[in-house]
Amino acid sequence: MKKRGQKKCIVPLKKFPVKRGDEVIVISGSERGKKGKVLQVLREKSKVIVEGIRMMKKAVRPTQENPQGGIIEKEAPISISNVMIFSRWEERQKKKKSASTTEA
Repeated sequence: MKKRGQKKCIVPLKKFPVKRGDEVIVISGSERGKKGKVLQVLREKSKVIVEGIRMMKKAVRPTQENPQGGIIEKEAPISISNVMIFSRWEERQKKKKSASTTEA
């Protein structure tokens, strides 16, 4: 039985369809339809960080480098199952269009 607050076990994928630098599109979730470049792949968590997508605000303490501190915006990870390589997504859309035009 799972206890409260216990994280679920995540089995990392052996092969990742997405690599750093790939152009991807979000296929599900609140950011659906947005396009961006993969900045980082988190293999052990099966997540990716995509440029400009799922931005979160983080409070930063004052340091010597940033004496004022404040709030910064940075990208949060997205599950790898929620993204798709953009070129493959385009191919899928073309197939759907051609199938619908041949039926009509």
